[in-house]
Amino acid sequence: MTVNGAVAGPAWTASLNSAVLLDSVQEAFLAVDSAGLVRGINRSARELLGFDDEEICGRHIDATLRPEHDGPTAPALARLFAAAPERPVAREIRVRHRDGRKLAVRATVSVIPATDGPVACIFLTDLSGQADAEERAERNDGFLAALLDSLSVGVTACDDHGRLVVLNRAARSNLGLLPDGPIPQSGVIAAGAVLRDGCSVPLAWEQTPLARASRGEHVDETDVVVEVPGRSTRTFATTARPIHSGDHRRVGAVAVGQDVTAVRRLERFRVCQDTIDQLLSMSPPIAEVTPALLRAVADTLGWPGAELFLLDEGAGTLRSVGHWGAADEIFGHQPIYGQALTGRVWATGQPILVPDITARRDRATGYERERIEACLRNGVRTALAVPVRDGGMLLGVLTCYAAAPELHEDQLVVLLNGVASQIGAYVALRRSEQLARQLSQVQEDFVNLVGHELRTPLTSITANARMLAEDAGLLDDEHRQMVTAIDRNAAILQSIVDALLDLAHLEAGHTEVQFGDVDLAAIVTGAITVARHTAADAGVRLEADLPERLTTSGDAVRLRQVVDDVLANAITYSRAGEPVRITLTTDPTTIHLHVTDLGIGVPAGEHGRVFDRFFRGSNVRHHGIAGHGLGLSLARAIVHLHHGTISLSDNKPTGTVVCVRLPLP
Repeated sequence: MTVNGAVAGPAWTASLNSAVLLDSVQEAFLAVDSAGLVRGINRSARELLGFDDEEICGRHIDATLRPEHDGPTAPALARLFAAAPERPVAREIRVRHRDGRKLAVRATVSVIPATDGPVACIFLTDLSGQADAEERAERNDGFLAALLDSLSVGVTACDDHGRLVVLNRAARSNLGLLPDGPIPQSGVIAAGAVLRDGCSVPLAWEQTPLARASRGEHVDETDVVVEVPGRSTRTFATTARPIHSGDHRRVGAVAVGQDVTAVRRLERFRVCQDTIDQLLSMSPPIAEVTPALLRAVADTLGWPGAELFLLDEGAGTLRSVGHWGAADEIFGHQPIYGQALTGRVWATGQPILVPDITARRDRATGYERERIEACLRNGVRTALAVPVRDGGMLLGVLTCYAAAPELHEDQLVVLLNGVASQIGAYVALRRSEQLARQLSQVQEDFVNLVGHELRTPLTSITANARMLAEDAGLLDDEHRQMVTAIDRNAAILQSIVDALLDLAHLEAGHTEVQFGDVDLAAIVTGAITVARHTAADAGVRLEADLPERLTTSGDAVRLRQVVDDVLANAITYSRAGEPVRITLTTDPTTIHLHVTDLGIGVPAGEHGRVFDRFFRGSNVRHHGIAGHGLGLSLARAIVHLHHGTISLSDNKPTGTVVCVRLPLP
């Protein structure tokens, strides 16, 4: 050692003041003899431990500092002094501060010789700051773990080598892992599960959002589909980000997965409903379209099969009209009212979801056990059936089969009810169309019967009645009245038959309309002139507001027939003393003929039927007014052939307004 260029020898070193030297040392220092008595401390020790020289020097170390280590202090000191190690011995211990709190320190002990015997020189390094930091870190780790486990979203994280370091409780559950097991290796994170992307393509670990983020990629809202054996398929919208340190080094990645199974199912059902609308838009027979329709439903659910049953009202049974799925054994059966899933929905009219079909096995009938066993053999554990309705009328049952219980059961029932409503509306429409065709055919058959089977005998009756009437002078009064009645009623029947045949020919297109230039004002005037005699007999006034001339294109004979029928209708149902008003006006494109009366009117709810064949209002029948209900039907057919419209509305305060609209050429 040199001091100012000179070599410092032992004499110079011995001249140093050891107390001053030790006080200049930053570490706490204690000198302890072989008996365990503290012989001296430096300033740093006093500051660290809170004791002054008088309180600690000369006292045993256990009486003041009470050091905590692996064993009693005295034997440990004895071994230390006996061994006299050449190198310092370091231990982490806890000592008592003067105020009673414990301090974590690192004790570095060396044994050196002294005049009064060997002394243990103990240097204490304060570890309390490090301990606090470790405690804070441990507390923060615990807080972070509790926070992550409390989240409903799945959180995963990996280090810079791609090793998983975080997998919260939700993520474990999503992947079918035990809640408290060890974190698996990255490559087997989904052991037993299958990961797919939003297009159902399997995902290897390297393709997952977390693995991509660990390579520096930012992944936004990517769908990951998780298939766990024995559980329903779930979809997670996953976002992943790389993690960087303060110096911008990539140290890992984190991924968060939000369960969007219900949202995606709703989106798929919207597409499914559009598909069903397209399938039904061409109005095919329901049996033909059912397999494609059910495939759309099963694919939307991700379920293996579905079947549609419709009620056969004639036989009183529920029969299958089609199914989709590979498990033919579970399809095509004959439901029994009130038994098994389909039969219970048939009986109750309410949707039923069975999460586990084996739950009622011990209470099942023989038929139900057969159904359960057939489903189990084909991997079906869950089933849902909903009624197919048209309003309050049960039309059938839609039954779907699944391999595992589903989440969001209420939503599932609501969505499938929507599909069943689509099917029910279509089935009801097809049945009503079929019924309408049947009714129309019955009417056509009736018209043909009247036209062909009654016309010939009526013609004969009418001719003979007129011959008898011509020879009335040869008959007495009673026989003349009988012949007159026969002639009058035969003429009425003849007019009904003629009207029926005329209407049938018009509606079938067998009668052509002869278009030409016509003066509609003149046609209406002529009809009014003829109708005045009938109106006068009924005590009804006819009031007209017509232009001098109104030329248009049409069939003059047929248009006169329309005006005659409408006027006759207004006069017939008007009260004596009341007027019937006829107006004829135009606008730039249309001719308007209005016939307004103050008669008995049309009952509420019957306006839409007044132009139907044979229809007569309920109030007409109660008043006993004669008629056959064909006049307005004929008028409508003729107006439609002229590309016009005819409508009937209420007049205020009473009566009706018939409006005929014809296009101007």
